[in-house]
Amino acid sequence: MSTVIDGVDYGPLFPLIGSWRGEKGLNISSEPDGDEKHAYFDEITFLHSGPAENAEEQQLVSLRYRQVVRKRSNGRIFHDQVGHWIYEPATGLVMHSLTIPRAVCLLAGGSVTQEDGATTFDVEAVAGSDSFGVIQSPFMLEKAK
Repeated sequence: MSTVIDGVDYGPLFPLIGSWRGEKGLNISSEPDGDEKHAYFDEITFLHSGPAENAEEQQLVSLRYRQVVRKRSNGRIFHDQVGHWIYEPATGLVMHSLTIPRAVCLLAGGSVTQEDGATTFDVEAVAGSDSFGVIQSPFMLEKAK
């Protein structure tokens, strides 16, 4: 199977391209109404965004995406996330950046492995890190860390 679009090889990111829908989610975080669990469905769309070059020496490819999560009970959005999956073919580094509109941003980094037809992305972000970390507003740090 080719992993190339418009002359750009997306490598292990390629199978993500497209739109996906999940029907079986269960949120277990508490809600303002006291409900501890509620069923949801989500939709995520990955679009190829082409190559990127950093300082004329680092070559990257990326996918941008948007994920929308809705409560099954009323169809209302309770999570809306945008971001990028980024891959550096020369080193195998994979990165995931995301933002949610409650003033939370994340940049995670790590590796990707492909074995027996399965692809595994293993990325990590640590609060307070200067490289792969999590940034939150003061409110979120206090109320929903």
